[in-house]
Amino acid sequence: MSWTDEKVAKLKELWGKGNTANQIAEIIGGISRNAVIGKAHRLNLSAKIKTRAATSNQNFDNSQDNKNIKSNKGRKNRFKSLIIEKDFEPENPKQLEELDENSCKWPIGHPNEKSFYFCGRTSLKDFSYCKLHLLYAYQPKNKKDGSSNKDKEEMPEFIEKKVHSA
Repeated sequence: MSWTDEKVAKLKELWGKGNTANQIAEIIGGISRNAVIGKAHRLNLSAKIKTRAATSNQNFDNSQDNKNIKSNKGRKNRFKSLIIEKDFEPENPKQLEELDENSCKWPIGHPNEKSFYFCGRTSLKDFSYCKLHLLYAYQPKNKKDGSSNKDKEEMPEFIEKKVHSA
């Protein structure tokens, strides 16, 4: 099948009206849907015009994004509340085989050492770590890589004590 000037003109016209590749192939006749898509691509025809369904889906996506932004704010506040809390339960050293979904999975030591274990404290809901180790693991977005002295000065003293004693 060869593309004549008439078929190309018809393709451009139908494509511009928003017809599907399958519809265009049926109207022109003697060509496949894939041939229409390939020719449209080679002619650099723009993407299809948005339909009502696509527009309503876009609005749905925007509403989902807004919900995600709200939930992110809630997550940030959850971490702030962890910093305020001063009481951490004592470690409950566990081996890999002893871990369950409610155990903190923060590794202590090096896996090649005999003294290697996991924290074992009760983990927070939806997280793999306890309150203390979640403070280590959580890195706020847009925070520059590399720590500075300023970051260490901003850490409350009671957390430093807990970190060193843990």
